[in-house]
Amino acid sequence: MDLLKIEDPSFLKGLSNKELVELSQDIRKFLIERLSNTGGHIGPNLGVVELTIALHKCFDSPKDKIIWDVGHQSYVHKILTGRASQFDTLRQYKGLCGFPKMAESEHDVWETGHSSTSLSAAMGMAIARDLKKENSYVIPVIGDGALTGGMALEALNHIGHEKKNMIVILNDNEMSIAPNVGALHNVLGRLRTAGKYHWVKDELELFLKKIPAVGGKLASTAERLKDSLKYLFVTGMFFEEMGFTYLGPVDGHDFESLFENLSYAKKSEGPVLLHVITKKGKGYNPAENDTTGTWHGTGPYKIETGAFVKPVNVPPAWSKLVSETVRRLAREDERIVAITPAMPVGSKLEGFANEFPDRMYDVGIAEQHAATVAAGLATQNMKPFLAIYSTFLQRAYDQVVHDICRQNLNVFIGIDRAGLVGADGETHQGVFDIAFLRHVPNLVLMMPKDENEGQHMVYTAIKYDDGPIAMRFPRGNGIGVPMDEKLNTIPIGTWEVLKKGSDAAILTFGTTIPMAMKAAAILEKKGISIKVINARFIKPLDEKMLLELFKENLPIFTIEEAVLQGGFGSAVIEFAHEKGYHQAQIERMGIPDHFIEHGSVDKLLEEIGMTTGDVVDRMSNLVGKKQKRA
Repeated sequence: MDLLKIEDPSFLKGLSNKELVELSQDIRKFLIERLSNTGGHIGPNLGVVELTIALHKCFDSPKDKIIWDVGHQSYVHKILTGRASQFDTLRQYKGLCGFPKMAESEHDVWETGHSSTSLSAAMGMAIARDLKKENSYVIPVIGDGALTGGMALEALNHIGHEKKNMIVILNDNEMSIAPNVGALHNVLGRLRTAGKYHWVKDELELFLKKIPAVGGKLASTAERLKDSLKYLFVTGMFFEEMGFTYLGPVDGHDFESLFENLSYAKKSEGPVLLHVITKKGKGYNPAENDTTGTWHGTGPYKIETGAFVKPVNVPPAWSKLVSETVRRLAREDERIVAITPAMPVGSKLEGFANEFPDRMYDVGIAEQHAATVAAGLATQNMKPFLAIYSTFLQRAYDQVVHDICRQNLNVFIGIDRAGLVGADGETHQGVFDIAFLRHVPNLVLMMPKDENEGQHMVYTAIKYDDGPIAMRFPRGNGIGVPMDEKLNTIPIGTWEVLKKGSDAAILTFGTTIPMAMKAAAILEKKGISIKVINARFIKPLDEKMLLELFKENLPIFTIEEAVLQGGFGSAVIEFAHEKGYHQAQIERMGIPDHFIEHGSVDKLLEEIGMTTGDVVDRMSNLVGKKQKRA
């Protein structure tokens, strides 16, 4: 079938199962070919081809609400809703989003990029449907990994209590990004082997009804026998106890089984959970045989071999640099324990886990739990290292405030993917952490200018004993600087002057330091002398250096790859106000007050006016204002 001609899912209604199998093959071939050029979440999408087709055949989107949890498995949905022609632009600047996007299609009814939100959203939609007396289905699709998230369990509890009509699809592929962990995952493992529980229950009920009534005793015995089936056939029927009708497990790649069970689900009253077993990466051997999560989301690759297309001779990845430095220090300090919420691969903790299996904990998709586990460890004089993406740390905000910082516990938070991340877009840009951490008492927040300073900062964090400390670091690789063999601590709250200057000062840190240095060099040729300062401690500020700048009456320009509201530049302005320097010239450059969509980081920086040229122009104006005032 020519997938580029698909306009909406209605064509599926008239296709036979044989034709649907052929369509599935065409979609897999299309995804493997297109994603080899653009990269993307290939494993999750190859696993849900038949399931997505079945949902769109059995339901009427967008009247019926199909809600994708996380959303990284929505590519097949996008193809069936008329967006195949845009796949050459997937995750690229101004191109097709890698997650559901309402602006793209009326069939995208919920936008997401974080896990465990679909059930709560579905409950809201179901309540609205009933209040408006509408007649439609609400179908959230959630993975077994996402189901371990606390928010998903809260939603299950509410849905089961309210008995709202809803069909929850549990897409069970035994993996989220990395292999799943936890007791609930083990429950699902037992369910996978249990067979068709609901069919057995119904057949027994019919059999019992055929027996002539022999008083109330037989009737009550029959009811007890019926109720005990779930314990006989399925050990620990978690979902039935939560108030759901449980269906499955069902082969998620078999159309006949899918249609049979979806038909049954549509006729059922109250909440239904359909347990579907799928194979992540199905149809492409490298992805199908992946056991580590490598093929969850990738860059470009060679179709024939599955080899990833990567630049050669690049510096080490930031995640690896940080995790390996922690691993090196763990050999000397047995108190160091690493914790991650389902990101051991992304955070490059495999080496740590192999060497110290008893000191590495992947807690699953449970960011709040991860933060408080770290706090608990710290109360016992351990040295917890919490490896977490900036965008996922947002989900543990209260735990950072209430459990870690309020108790002034010595937790080291490694904030991975800080700053713009590019292709994953607005749900994953790590640009809010400075603003939501800077105002929390007791916390030290820092970011290194390069990987050598990065390893010294990790050492500083591990050696720090006075409370919580966090280090931001970007996605991608370092810049290739020489690495010191001996590690040293960096005095807390100290900045360093990278270039002397007399006309104005740039305060910045991390990934924007090269931009500042280039701009200063250009301005130098124009006769403008710019001091460049590595403001590596975002909190506490280097108050001594700031006071010197104010006394010199130097205009100050702050640059941060993070939101301006409540950010580093705001901290400098607040400090100037507190110290009475009300006439200080301070200008800020950073992320404006709107969500930044997907695209290459360079393109995104250009769009928001954060390039070397922009720095040159704004510094020229700033120095010009100073000269006019003089």
